[in-house]
Order: sequence, then C-alpha cells, then structure tokens
Amino acid sequence: MTDSSPAPEEGASCVTSFTWECRGMTDSSPASEEDAPAEPITAREVDRIRRDFPILERRVRSGRRLVYLDTAATAQRPVCVSAAMTSFSSASYGAVHRGAHRLAEEATDAFEEARTRVARFFGVAGDEIVFTSGTTAALNLVAFALAEIAAGPATGSAVPVIRPGDRILLTEAEHHANLVPWQRLARRTGADLAWIRLGPDGRLGLDDLDTLVTPRTRVIAFTHASNVTGAITDVARLVAAARAVGAMTVLDAAQSAPHLPVDFRALGVDVAAVSAHKMLGPTGIGALYGRAEILDALPPVATGGSMVEIVTMTEATFQPPPARFEAGTQAVTEAVGWAAALDYLSHLGMDRVAAREATLTARLLAGVAGLDGVRVLGPDRAVARTGAVAVEIAGVHPHDAGQYLDDLGIAVRVGHHCAQPVHRALGVTASTRASLGVYTTEAEVDAFVEALGEVRAYFGAAR
Repeated sequence: MTDSSPAPEEGASCVTSFTWECRGMTDSSPASEEDAPAEPITAREVDRIRRDFPILERRVRSGRRLVYLDTAATAQRPVCVSAAMTSFSSASYGAVHRGAHRLAEEATDAFEEARTRVARFFGVAGDEIVFTSGTTAALNLVAFALAEIAAGPATGSAVPVIRPGDRILLTEAEHHANLVPWQRLARRTGADLAWIRLGPDGRLGLDDLDTLVTPRTRVIAFTHASNVTGAITDVARLVAAARAVGAMTVLDAAQSAPHLPVDFRALGVDVAAVSAHKMLGPTGIGALYGRAEILDALPPVATGGSMVEIVTMTEATFQPPPARFEAGTQAVTEAVGWAAALDYLSHLGMDRVAAREATLTARLLAGVAGLDGVRVLGPDRAVARTGAVAVEIAGVHPHDAGQYLDDLGIAVRVGHHCAQPVHRALGVTASTRASLGVYTTEAEVDAFVEALGEVRAYFGAAR
C-alpha cells in the first residue's frame, strides 16, 4: 500500500484533492464575462466534452450508437466525477464527523469541502446547504418540519406556523415530490390547499395570483422549470407575492439547476431543493438550501447520530444547521463526486451551457413542428424554457413510441414523469419526452426528430 491516490484514468488529471480535470474542462473556453452575452458552447467543444462521457460511445440495439435524450431523468457523468469518487474511496474513505484518526479527518475535510463547493455554485453560504438524498428528500424535510412546528405551540420564529384555514399555494406544474408532501401537510394542519393552474401553452396562469395569494397564505411552493413542459417559472413574481403576505417560498430547482445559472440568494427564495444526479453527478445525494434564519428555526425530522449535542435517557438537544438535519451516515463519496461535477459545469460556464441548450431546443422544437400528428406539451418556442420536450403522438401510446425509439438506439422517457396533474391539465395521461444535456449534438436532435416522424406510420396511426 502507498500514501498516494491511484493514477487517474487516461485523459484525466488530478488538480486538487479529489478534483479531476476532464478533456472538456481542459479544452473548453472559459465562461463569458459577466454582463456580456453568453456565447453558446460550440459543436467543436461538444465533441471534446463527449469524450469525457465514455457511455455515449456505447452500441445498443442492433449495434446502433446510443443517442441519450433522457438527461432530465438522470444526466450521464463525466469521467472526472467517477475518478474523484474512486480517488477518495481508495485513499481517504472514512466516517465523517466521527473519530480522530487520519482517515476520519481527511473524509470530514473532503465532505465539508464538497459542501463549500456546492454552496459556491449556488451563490450561498456553506452552512445554508444541507446534504440530503436528493430533491425529494429535501422537500419532504421542509414539509415534515413544518408539520412538527404546527403540532406545537405558536412561536415567533422565522418559519410559518400553519393552522386550520391557512393556505398552502402550489402550482399545477409540480412534480409529485413538490405536491404530495404539501397535500399531507395540509391534511395534518387543516390548511387550505390551492394551486396556480396551467394554461394551454404549459405556462402558469399568473393573472389570478393576487386572488390566490391571501393574507393567510403561509407557503408558496413551486417548480423553477417543469420536467414536462420545460417552462421556466417567473420566480421573481412569486417571491414578491409571497413577501407581500409573509409567506415562505419553496423552490424545486431539480430541472433548472443543471441547465441554467441558478443563484438562490439572487432569486430570493427561502428554501430550495436540488439533486446531484441531474447535474452530471452521482445518485443518492442532493441538497436543501435554506436561508440561515429559516434553517435555524426548523426542527430536525430524522434523528440519530451526529446531529445531537447532549443526550440523556429522557431528552436531547440538537446541533445547529446544517448538522441538525444530517442524522446518521452520510453519502460522503457521492458528495465528493457531486462537487467534481459542479466544478465541471462551472468551468464550462452555466450561461454558456444555457445558451447551447437553447440553440438545440429551438432546433428540436422546429423539427417537431413539421411532424403531422405530434403535439408539443408546453411552449413551442425556445424562450423561457429548458430542453425537456414532451410530446403527444396521435394514435400511439408513449410506451410503444419509446420502444420504437429504443430499437433505433434513442433513449427517451415515457409515461407521466411523476407529474400526473400536469398531463391531466394538458389533456393527456402520458407523453414521450426527449431531454437535452451539455453533451447532446445537433445530429442526435435530428435523429430523434426523424425517428419521431416515423412512429405513427409504423403503428398504423398515420392517415
């Protein structure tokens, strides 16, 4: 055994502790100057970036090269993420915030360094980032903490005490993870559950906002970008409406953070949730952002080791945030990998990532517009939307369409995408969704559009 980390994979080089450099990081242009128009990542840069994702070279059905258009579900990982995780696991793996031995110290340092890098990516302080298993866990944490507060005596804290007759306002665009927890909170507290409806174009109808937001509104929870329609929410307008009545804002940023520059403090939201696996990182880790005074006022939901101060046989006191919310063994290796993924995205420049994906989204929408019997669910122009494009194919079930595309090597998502109310509002039960990433090429977009144009004829649905 030696003290050094294992040699990196070919094409990757260690630049700092558990931070690995990929071809895309080395060769791409730096992010554009602040306030200057973002130049999209070029096709040549994408060719280099793709070499950081060996899985994209896979041959799948009948030897066809994989066309991966399911990034909204799970993004592929660059080799520097896997290498950082392997390096940490091979050299410094240990339990964090426990023990005084060398590995425990190094593991703790790596874990907290990862927290700092995640916080920096989102423009917030390290103690405002709570590691969770993902967006779902983060949103549930907030809802269940508010339920515990509601069950106790009234307080004058920075978070709302929800009572019968109070209002929780959602939107019809929500993923189930930002809907079901609030349904349960409303039932437990006797609060009124209301929601902002979707228009036929897949965007939120905010004309009734002044009516929906009442003096008794305590929480406004909303997605930053829909995982079905791709529509980007007017965050500023909802935050202003919440502040006018003293309501807490809860942002689901799972679909925006991988594709847009996201600064939680600049957005002005009180809490927000994200997942690493949608941001080129590993599964099993994500984060809850909360303004310091908000986190300080929330009680823990899960209890156990590491998050306590003093424990007797009858009572316990708890650590300040973020430790208060991180009971038990943490996903340390995954935190290291996520930090590497965010470094990768930061080097590319999120403004340039967004510009690149907007160009591809416009190409995809234009292609689909020319297909008979195919309807885009959501905005049909690449303005204030992401590259998640779900479609209804007349006469063809999404699962059949997905199998046809898979036979051609094209991976897409089919079903209701954990967003049944969105589909119901748009008059369908399910859809076929293609979603773009930083590694997507023009040729892949064109291949999808061409294959999509063949689906109805294949199943005998075309006239």
